[in-house]
Amino acid sequence: MKSFFKEFEKFINQGNVLDMAVGVIIGAAFKSVVDSLVNDILMPLISLFKGGMDFSEWAIPIGDSATINYGNFISVLLNFLIMAMVLFLIVKTMNRARELMWAKYEEENPEEKKEENPEEKKEEKPEEKKETKKDKKK
Repeated sequence: MKSFFKEFEKFINQGNVLDMAVGVIIGAAFKSVVDSLVNDILMPLISLFKGGMDFSEWAIPIGDSATINYGNFISVLLNFLIMAMVLFLIVKTMNRARELMWAKYEEENPEEKKEENPEEKKEEKPEEKKETKKDKKK
């Protein structure tokens, strides 16, 4: 049992686990900000253009007591789209910063043997294929 706790302690103290935990907490806090933006600002504006109806009341009754609450669904969908856009912008910014740092490093250290930039691998042109007998006949 002692080795289990030692192994768990080693796992939990790894940098990427702690980074992930911080990211989850910040993500949860950011979600509440996005929820407020959608529910308190965007939805009232949309409802204003739709005749002042409360967006959460947008529903289709089915049967005697059940409803399809598409207003809530639209709200959740807007939350998702805003979160996805923000995450996209964060990743795009981080990728651009990494490219700039790599370029600066290469500029400052031209003679050093460096690891290959993974971004350059993607952009490599495929080698020209060798001529075949069919190509020579043409």
